[in-house]
Amino acid sequence: MLRSDAQIKRVLAVTLTGFLALAGCSNSAAKDASGSAASPQASQAVESTDMAGMQHGSAHKININNAILSELDKLEAKLGVLGLSNQIQASRPYATVEELVSKNVINQEQFDQIKDLVTTEDIELTGEAKDVDYMVKLGLMKGHLMVAKELLDLNQPKQAEPHIGHPVEEIYVDVEDQLNERGVKEFKTTLINFQDLVKSKPSDPEVAQTYKSSMSAVDEAIQALPETQRQDPKFVLQVINGLLDTANSEYTAAIADGKIAAAIEYQDSRGFVLYAQQLYKLIADPMSQNQPEAHKAIEANLTSLIKAWPAAIAPATPVVSAADLTKQVKAIETQSAKVTATP
Repeated sequence: MLRSDAQIKRVLAVTLTGFLALAGCSNSAAKDASGSAASPQASQAVESTDMAGMQHGSAHKININNAILSELDKLEAKLGVLGLSNQIQASRPYATVEELVSKNVINQEQFDQIKDLVTTEDIELTGEAKDVDYMVKLGLMKGHLMVAKELLDLNQPKQAEPHIGHPVEEIYVDVEDQLNERGVKEFKTTLINFQDLVKSKPSDPEVAQTYKSSMSAVDEAIQALPETQRQDPKFVLQVINGLLDTANSEYTAAIADGKIAAAIEYQDSRGFVLYAQQLYKLIADPMSQNQPEAHKAIEANLTSLIKAWPAAIAPATPVVSAADLTKQVKAIETQSAKVTATP
């Protein structure tokens, strides 16, 4: 999908669209979360009592008026229409979901396939659902920066730069209200400085230090959540599932005609899985002691999952099919649901 520089004209402080109104990825350095919701429908407040039930299945709908591109990529991946995310965003606002057809974004047959997945209503998260959403967004930032570092180490600054840009251009604005609510020190400037430095002086020794500063800033934002929550397997598994769900949609959207057609989305998804693996290590010990069967299955699937991304540089053709990757992600979600459902 091509994102035009002209798209970065205005940024919408996005109202959360569900358990994950994910900010994240596309295959250009210049993307935005622009567009204003014109829907007259009232917002819905959601407080999760069973987050496993809110995973990105039928319960989760995508608000086509304000979803970030990575969320819209789920629709693109489902329909197999290259550039659909960009088309949906460019045709905002929508008074009803049916306007996807009347505005010639998709045809009626395509709409029938996704009509149960989309909405023009806002959903306001509260309670644990809001905390999970916050942590997932910061996890996406971490994933982007991790894969950017890999590419910088491979002397590929042009490929790295979009992954530095995405956290500041999309994710930060989406999570900014929560950062302020939680008393997190502003770090958008740090991310912008990192992006500018890589653009202008990618070989500057200061790049390494600026990367560390950016990662530390995200880590500090994560620490705004209580430590007990960050160490709770049930909470962490919900975050992992959010990251993997996004990785799955990005990986699927990266593939066209049996080839990796969108290298940046391939790289996005790699970063998200790498961070999901890091998170699981934090809860591996209690999981092995208290949920040994689920632990064994999740760990095995996470180890197998990363094989889809043999390196940060995308191969010409996918090593693992999108269908097989989806099966592995769903297997992890199934095991996680067993854990989150326990008293």
